[in-house]
Amino acid sequence: MGLIGKTTPEKIWNFLKSKGLSSYGAAGLMGNLFAESGLNPQNLQNGYEKKLGHTDASYTAAVDNGSYGNFARDGAGYGLAQWTYHTRKAALLEYAKAAGKSIGDLETQLGFLMKELTEGYKATLSVLKSAKTVTAASNAVLTQFERPADQSDTVKTKRAGYGQKYYNQYAAGAVSNKKNGGTSNMNVSEVRKNFAAKTAAHMGAREGTAAHKAIIDRYNEHKPLAQGYKVTYTDAWCATFASEIAIEAGYTDIIPTECSCNRQIKLWQQMGRWCENDAKVPEPGDYIYYDWDDNGVGDCTGSAEHVGIVESCNGNTITVIEGNKSNAVGRRTLEVNGRYIRGYGVPDFAKKATSSEPAKPATPAQPASGEEVYTVQRGDTLSGIAAKYGTTYQKLASYNGIANPNVISVGQKIKIPGSGVRTYTVKAGDSLWAIAAKQLGDGSRYNEIKTMNGLTSNTIYAGQTLKLPA
Repeated sequence: MGLIGKTTPEKIWNFLKSKGLSSYGAAGLMGNLFAESGLNPQNLQNGYEKKLGHTDASYTAAVDNGSYGNFARDGAGYGLAQWTYHTRKAALLEYAKAAGKSIGDLETQLGFLMKELTEGYKATLSVLKSAKTVTAASNAVLTQFERPADQSDTVKTKRAGYGQKYYNQYAAGAVSNKKNGGTSNMNVSEVRKNFAAKTAAHMGAREGTAAHKAIIDRYNEHKPLAQGYKVTYTDAWCATFASEIAIEAGYTDIIPTECSCNRQIKLWQQMGRWCENDAKVPEPGDYIYYDWDDNGVGDCTGSAEHVGIVESCNGNTITVIEGNKSNAVGRRTLEVNGRYIRGYGVPDFAKKATSSEPAKPATPAQPASGEEVYTVQRGDTLSGIAAKYGTTYQKLASYNGIANPNVISVGQKIKIPGSGVRTYTVKAGDSLWAIAAKQLGDGSRYNEIKTMNGLTSNTIYAGQTLKLPA
């Protein structure tokens, strides 16, 4: 018949739904399969790779060609469900041979999975078809079908969390929009938060585990492979993880995939979505790059060694989720414009939104006031004064009849044309980036607001009046 879908998770989801499982049931089962094998049908239990002298691929091939004959009784977990007990492994092998398929074939294992549920685990299957929550379905699979040694509340919560990720992706609002690959009834802010949530769902995946291998495998499944290179399980994988999230979300048209940070930056630049300003106040879903050799002085323009995905930012502190952070998927917090920030890749999430941003009451910028007069202080330059008022030194020189813009005197009165000065009153929840984006049409211009108002940090408060550049 053939499986339907572009990715392994999508194929599994569509198969399970076709067999009558509820969306909650399919998600709960998939969460458990992910915990067992990372959804890799060729997964050999990690502890047995060294013991048996096999990789996932070589073990599968040896069983298929008959050179390894102890498949049923070697005690090693194998496949989607990590079948371990000898009678179940023997039945899987017999099922695959009867179908003329590899023991590691995805469709074959899904067929065997349903055979087991239908014939030997009818109570579990009944729950999966009628479940009203992911947790109920997940717990049934854990305690009745998989039955690992550890069935603690911690394990139940973790597996249900994996299942919830698939429910969110395929059933609850992250369904692909047929027109543009976007998300169902989401505005840009919601799309960003949804993307960040997908990233967070991988928290705790540690190098060498099934969850880590699944990340690498999903990246390698995506074609064309960047540079034609197939990432291995022992490679550095921060950029691979960041790319896999884009693949998982179906966003590879707005997020370039790469296993190299610096090559990914070049792709952002080619797309016109690279933000060189390491002082940017990022938003959820932005890609943040690090240069560990940054000396903290001026704008960092060095080589990038690491990448993560912004989960949130309150205007001052950024929370980032990163692959390969201490050999796992983990969180990092850092300050806006902090040391080591190389810059940002900014996906065009607007292309994935299918509804408008909700209307928000805005405090309009006040129109330009009349002419102001500035008294030159020691150390002032005309260009510096111009920057404070959002204009240019050429305009100030012309307006004030200054023949040589390089020569001004302490105490000199400089007239500032009123047409260049507007004001904005800060309201709760505002950030400099957001104000610049709304009032100036470009969030990256927030530094102009800082300079114009003599701000030394990004901290602002409700009720504060800010001058805005033209």
